[in-house]
Amino acid sequence: MSVSPAVAADSRASLARVFEAAVARAHPDLCLPPHLPEPPASGRVIVLATGKAGASLAAAAARHYAERGLGPDRLTGLAVCRYGYAADAGPIPVVEAGHPVPDEAGVAATRRTLTFAESATADDLVLALISGGGSANWIAPAGELTLADKQAVTKALLRCGATIGEINCVRKRLSLIKGGRLAAMAAPAQVVALAISDVPGDDPAAIASGPTVPDPTTTADARAIVATYGLDLPPAARRLLDDPANETPKPGDPCFSGSSFTIVARPADALAAAAEAASAAGYEPVLLGADLEGEAREVARAQAALAREAKAAGRRVALLSGGELTVTIRGEGRGGPNQEYALALALALDGAEGIAALAGDTDGTDGGSGASTDPAGAFVDAATLARAAAAGLDARRMLDDNDSTAFFEALSDLYVPGPTRTNVNDCRIILVD
Repeated sequence: MSVSPAVAADSRASLARVFEAAVARAHPDLCLPPHLPEPPASGRVIVLATGKAGASLAAAAARHYAERGLGPDRLTGLAVCRYGYAADAGPIPVVEAGHPVPDEAGVAATRRTLTFAESATADDLVLALISGGGSANWIAPAGELTLADKQAVTKALLRCGATIGEINCVRKRLSLIKGGRLAAMAAPAQVVALAISDVPGDDPAAIASGPTVPDPTTTADARAIVATYGLDLPPAARRLLDDPANETPKPGDPCFSGSSFTIVARPADALAAAAEAASAAGYEPVLLGADLEGEAREVARAQAALAREAKAAGRRVALLSGGELTVTIRGEGRGGPNQEYALALALALDGAEGIAALAGDTDGTDGGSGASTDPAGAFVDAATLARAAAAGLDARRMLDDNDSTAFFEALSDLYVPGPTRTNVNDCRIILVD
């Protein structure tokens, strides 16, 4: 199957516009200001921000309160974000730190964050601005756990195919800030948490491992997850999971009496914006769900079948889905869930005419080395496999080796928008003409 360069460029432009509409809907500049609370009568606004949108959230908040006359004496705090995701937040310092594997910069910044929380009084407002990636950026090892131990646990959880909820359940047991512990430290100050959701179901306890909300999971749950995936944890981590005193604050704990939690942007909002953009381009939007989970290659096969059905029925549709897919790593290649999905989708479509797709992470990076220059995902069209064969690429073998980045890089089909400074999970778009 051959696709003319003009047709390929047109489909890619359409796909990119739909993706960009989804991202724009979730940017802090748009979604945060309507939810920012009034400052306290006399105390400080202490902004504590984290995650891939941490800096941009802090920047939007700083502008908002500066316009209302708050000077540096009453507007303070710290934002921690992924490397490459910094933004100018005025009087609020911004620190870049490791993601998805935490690093020493994150540990030092989290210590400063906890110091701010401990300093809060009943006159202050602690404004926790939370986004995906916060679990890695706010890193405060508990007990005798070292940073190296935390890094080892994180790598093991990422490689085993655990869901984000399972990963965070284990992380909460190993941290001084996750699982409601930030709110406990900030009491009796009022804690207002405003979050951009990156988790299926928008569970507040799962976003950045729920630092300001009650934790419904238990150490027993965490031990069961470790057993299910056969994880070999460092001894210090095992001791924390086995310690009944190392439990997180639960619903009804008085430390949450002055706390509130609001989601300001969620995957469903981004998908709705994508549907509007697809409709404006002349496609019938078909929403397959904003909270999909599962193995990337299995979801790709199922959605390829839906695209083929739509094509056979003569429908001009945009199949749209969000959520966070997983990859069980069995090979030695480079990639991420969106790129793996795209490669599996190309194989399942097998050159079907009139179908093009883009799968990307709305934060701008998909797996990879952790650099801000990593691809967000990849494009697929009817000529993908033919062009790959002509270039000497074995698509099936590269999928088996989890080597989707090298596959799409060789075809110049990677999607590299750079950091978007927000994060509402994946956005997968299949256009059927």
